[in-house]
Amino acid sequence: MDGSLLQALLSGLVVGSAYALIALGFSVTFTTTKTVNFAHGDFVSAGAFIGVTVMFLSLGIPMASTTFSGAQPAVSAQMLALLVAVVGMGLMGWLLFVLGVRPFARRPGMAWIMSTLGFGVILQSVGMAIWGPKSVVVPGLLGGDVIRFLGVGLLPQELLTLAVATVVMLAFDHVMRKTMIGKAMRAVAFKPEVAGLMGINVYALMVGAFVISSALAGLSGFLLAPIIQVSLFMSIAVGLKGFSAAILGGLDNARGCVFGGFLLGVLESFINLWSAQWREVAIFVLVIVVLAFRPNGLFGTKVTDKV
Repeated sequence: MDGSLLQALLSGLVVGSAYALIALGFSVTFTTTKTVNFAHGDFVSAGAFIGVTVMFLSLGIPMASTTFSGAQPAVSAQMLALLVAVVGMGLMGWLLFVLGVRPFARRPGMAWIMSTLGFGVILQSVGMAIWGPKSVVVPGLLGGDVIRFLGVGLLPQELLTLAVATVVMLAFDHVMRKTMIGKAMRAVAFKPEVAGLMGINVYALMVGAFVISSALAGLSGFLLAPIIQVSLFMSIAVGLKGFSAAILGGLDNARGCVFGGFLLGVLESFINLWSAQWREVAIFVLVIVVLAFRPNGLFGTKVTDKV
């Protein structure tokens, strides 16, 4: 394979792994509660900023800074930042479910859509008040020296993102298919009333779905931070790409969402070789064409209404 094509493939897999994690977050809440967290992109950027703030504080750098000025946070500080970002966003997911989703559950209409959108706007506005509209350049966890093999080069952070995302997705797939809690979540997704009669704590699983989904958003933001410049406005781009990946693969199919994320990442990377300005066009044309023939996505479940 030509070196530039191999480079595009590997870079696409790296970006795609981040999209897949975000898409997986959308899928977790949808399959368990039949709702979508439209603030998920804002959760990604908030998770990134929380992690960056912890690293700033560990180095004694003001929160308003836009750069680390060449300083490299210690490994312990980076691990603490990761923990705070993941746990913090998990708690935020719990708050969203309690305040923004639960009150509208089982009610006619789709008030939860506006509720989750509003929660995202509030989150972004609070973030703007704390961190401002700045972009922050974040150093990679493993340094910035390019690793070269087979004629292509990748940053250590890109390889780390691909590896962590792959491990998390495999672990999630194992939990969902092989463990009792995964079977309980699938039972709640299929028929919550029946699941409740079987002794399953439906409410706890729904809360858990939002906590897990939001924690994945925090992890995605933390991993993406050194690859792209962190900004509160990145929530629109990454959130929309992640949602597109979920829709493309099938929102109710976790494996399909992961496939959709990698597909979009690779497609985006290959289009970049030709013309970056057509990248977004190609992605959304693909999504529209797929939905025209398969409205539930490539691997989504076809729902049949009996009359």
